[in-house]
Amino acid sequence: MDRRRFFGLAGTSLAGFSASALLGCRGQQVGEVMKDNKKDLVGNTAAGAETYKPLIDEALGKLLARQGAGLQPVSAPVPTPKRICFVGLENKSSEEIGDFKEQIIETIDTRISTSQTFSQVSRKFTEAGLREARLRPDELFLPAKQRQFLAVMESAGAPFDYLLFATVTSGTTRSTSDNTQKDYMLTLELVNIQTGTPDKESASIRKGYRKSHGLR
Repeated sequence: MDRRRFFGLAGTSLAGFSASALLGCRGQQVGEVMKDNKKDLVGNTAAGAETYKPLIDEALGKLLARQGAGLQPVSAPVPTPKRICFVGLENKSSEEIGDFKEQIIETIDTRISTSQTFSQVSRKFTEAGLREARLRPDELFLPAKQRQFLAVMESAGAPFDYLLFATVTSGTTRSTSDNTQKDYMLTLELVNIQTGTPDKESASIRKGYRKSHGLR
């Protein structure tokens, strides 16, 4: 075999091997446990922890504080916390929220349960009650459907004083093909089952997206 051809083939093979090895190293994924004092990662294509956590903190914090301040003191030495039945989260945004839907629901559940003024009806009881009554969460805005659902929950030993609805929405603004702004909003609506009086609270976050042109 011609020596020049041999070394040429060998060089090509080595170059290909080196490139593959480098790509393999660059493509390897690693993980780390993030400490509490480290900021959440910012999603570069959609909303994530950096968006949903502050929305929950602001909207739910204000709603519970306002409702708690409006409660009248009772003569009992240890007042019974008002019971909230959280019937779920509706995503009306332009993005799929994936596993964050479950995390948002669980976070809201936990925040209510640790409140000194309110307690949370178990999610398992709520889901079973909706199945038993053959109702969708959006049907509970109708007073007759509310009474039907309340009767089912009372028979199961899980009565409640308020219904809580949560909705995620988004709005998109495009200035150029490379720059986009999205406004994310979490809206919570609390309905007094006895009076039908609603109370709403929202929180919003603006987030910018831009395309990276890489190295020039």
